[in-house]
Amino acid sequence: MKKLVMIGNGMAGVSFVEQLLKLNPHRYDITIIGSEPHPNYNRIMLSSVLAGEATMEDIVLNSWEWYKENNIQLHAGQTVTAVDTEARTVTTNLGLQLEYDELVFATGSLPFMLPLPGADKEGVIAFRDIKDCETMLSASQQYKKAVVIGGGLLGLEAARGLVNLNMEVHVVHIHHYLMERQLDETAAKLLQAELERQGMKFLLAKNSDTIIGGDRVEGLTFKDGTSVEADLIVMAVGIKANSLLAKDAGITVNRGIVVDDYMQTNIPNVYAVGECAEHRGIVYGLVAPLYEQGAVLAKKLAGIEADGYQGSVLSTKLKISGVNVFSAGDFSDGPDTRALRVQDDLDGIYKKVVFKDGKISGAVLFGDTSEGSKLFSYIRKGESFAGREKEVLFGSGGGGGKASGPDDQVKAMSGDEIVCGCNGVTKDTIVEAITEKGCVSVGEIKACTKASGSCGGCKPLVEAILLATVGADNVTAVKEGICSCTTHSRDEVVEAIKGMRLTTSREVMAVLEWKNPEGCSKCRPALNYYLGMVWPAEHEDELESRFVNERNHANIQKDGTYSVVPRIYGGVTTPEDLKRIAEVAEKYEVPLVKITGGQRIDLLGVKKEDLPKMWKDLDMPSGYAYGKTLRTVKTCVGKTFCRFGTQDSIQMGIDMEKKFERLNTPHKVKLAVSGCPRNCAESTIKDLGVIAIDGGWEIYVGGNGGTKVRAAELLVKVKTEEEVLEWTGAYLQYYREDATYLERTSEWAARVGLDAIKKALEKKEDRDALNSRIDHTLGLTQDPWKQIIENDELRSAFDALTAPVHAEAAATVTNNGAADLGNSPA
Repeated sequence: MKKLVMIGNGMAGVSFVEQLLKLNPHRYDITIIGSEPHPNYNRIMLSSVLAGEATMEDIVLNSWEWYKENNIQLHAGQTVTAVDTEARTVTTNLGLQLEYDELVFATGSLPFMLPLPGADKEGVIAFRDIKDCETMLSASQQYKKAVVIGGGLLGLEAARGLVNLNMEVHVVHIHHYLMERQLDETAAKLLQAELERQGMKFLLAKNSDTIIGGDRVEGLTFKDGTSVEADLIVMAVGIKANSLLAKDAGITVNRGIVVDDYMQTNIPNVYAVGECAEHRGIVYGLVAPLYEQGAVLAKKLAGIEADGYQGSVLSTKLKISGVNVFSAGDFSDGPDTRALRVQDDLDGIYKKVVFKDGKISGAVLFGDTSEGSKLFSYIRKGESFAGREKEVLFGSGGGGGKASGPDDQVKAMSGDEIVCGCNGVTKDTIVEAITEKGCVSVGEIKACTKASGSCGGCKPLVEAILLATVGADNVTAVKEGICSCTTHSRDEVVEAIKGMRLTTSREVMAVLEWKNPEGCSKCRPALNYYLGMVWPAEHEDELESRFVNERNHANIQKDGTYSVVPRIYGGVTTPEDLKRIAEVAEKYEVPLVKITGGQRIDLLGVKKEDLPKMWKDLDMPSGYAYGKTLRTVKTCVGKTFCRFGTQDSIQMGIDMEKKFERLNTPHKVKLAVSGCPRNCAESTIKDLGVIAIDGGWEIYVGGNGGTKVRAAELLVKVKTEEEVLEWTGAYLQYYREDATYLERTSEWAARVGLDAIKKALEKKEDRDALNSRIDHTLGLTQDPWKQIIENDELRSAFDALTAPVHAEAAATVTNNGAADLGNSPA
């Protein structure tokens, strides 16, 4: 068997290997060498990790088990330092030497760092990999002012994550509008306005001059004499091909590793694919062309006759901070072009299609990108629309007619057209999954092909392909279950739990005939929640179905340590409690003690084996900073001290927190009580917020101060503190019973609508019934820290020998074993 060695373990290279395995799985003994100590992961989703919306496990594309199952030898955490093309060997920094018959460079790209004075200071980084994410996360715990240089996609994604980490973020861009390579000025200004609403600040048409500060960065000056303060500077100004290793080996390198139409270099049996490769003078940085290159190389090395790579017409379909954008081709205006523009400021939609000689030369879509694939197909085919240009957006009516639907969109697509740009999945691959592998839901297609498994922007198109393939008569077959293990929806699962009195996850999976009898990381936590919500007394909480933070009742940090946050009701503490916290912090040598945004004290850097002893010494309730539960009730001083206060907001907040602490909910829940309409406790961006008014209280619901900011809506005005607790309990229980697991109240409230929530709670008897059920649940809860202290078996799980191993501890992982990242819910 021939030996195939690939240098690089990124998205483009592993996609090539996946396609090679499908075409000729037994032709090569495959070895992959990757510099990072991780399996192949989705770099596009790094911002989601930074924003706290995903874990490392969530963005892994190919698990350690995948390498093992496909007999691939993976050397993770090693870097190739030399390639001998005459002896056909590669050597790594750890002294490993491997022979090859075929060698593939998939070394990707390196971030371009501006050579500014002061660029070597601490706190100046790029945004390219997991390590950069960890640096940014660490910085956010100590510092508050961040500057991102670069207003392209990568810069905006970095800024989005930093905003979510509660940093003040300025985005610096040399151009006068954002993402000039992917958007025109109108779309860019619409995007900027949306991002400003989310908390970003922009410094446009700025030319960076000097990074100032001592050992650590303190600010950035510009050529025009202005400056901005910064504790952290992230450079996201572009990438360059990682080709030095190839150049040192005698391989022809220009802007990248020069390849022909079959991705072969000037050296026999040596190939390059991805961001490190230069084809016909172009180095591509978008995933779709890189996957197309991989498909050509896979056929070449599988021994299959095929056309060579002809280059790519570029298109970009992205979701930036929740906003859909699309662009393709050349969308710039010129003397020989005409453009069709549609702009709807009410719904935030903008569309521009540019025509040249009757053909579409380029397009930009903002807000609604559903027509992106159709337009891209027209561009690739070169179809003429001379005299009927308006049909492109408005259908054959030319302005008032009906636009083409999903069916027409699917029919217009060629089989090799990429549907999921994040994962390089073509229409043909999706159709094959439906017709040959029996996939009958978007969830099953995602599990089989990875389509829609990253940003989710292509999900409507995947659904359209599914419908077009199975036919409208079989529309019931496309019902999507709560995960790929089942076709049962959330409501069906909950109804079965109630109707058949199922009390364990095993029972649910057996009775409802789960395809995977063990379940998965998505359905196991969901089932555990639904069972506990329906049967709080009968269901025994399944710790093995909890996420790592909930199993250990503390937040795991990037270095494998934990943070401990004791409950401080309403943000009010005593000198005795403060002394106890300080003594515990000294005793266990806590590296960082921090005041949180929720008016509590966070002890960061605690060893796992010290957690039970620390909880015992603190002798305070768990603050549940780690769980899908009530987190905090933030308060202002109210009328107790404030001259503007109209009600006792402190006592109201304490009463609410003591009543609802330990309540399990579909997602984390944060409350606040403000003592007057000045709203110092930020009640209008909480899951539930209470604001004191003259003679009573206003209750607001469905707010969110995170990445997707949503202002809370007024639910009701009441007169007494008892009514506040009554309405709060009813609302929280209705949310518990109606929402999908991992659905924030902001998402749930937007989905079901405020009117529906008001109707469900308007009758006193309905509120009483909901409160009766929530009181029953609360009466069964116990403080987990106290439980673990008093239970030897539970406490033994925190022994030093069972502490999780940090992912970066393993330098090399082969097909002889898999690494445990320590954040699996299993």
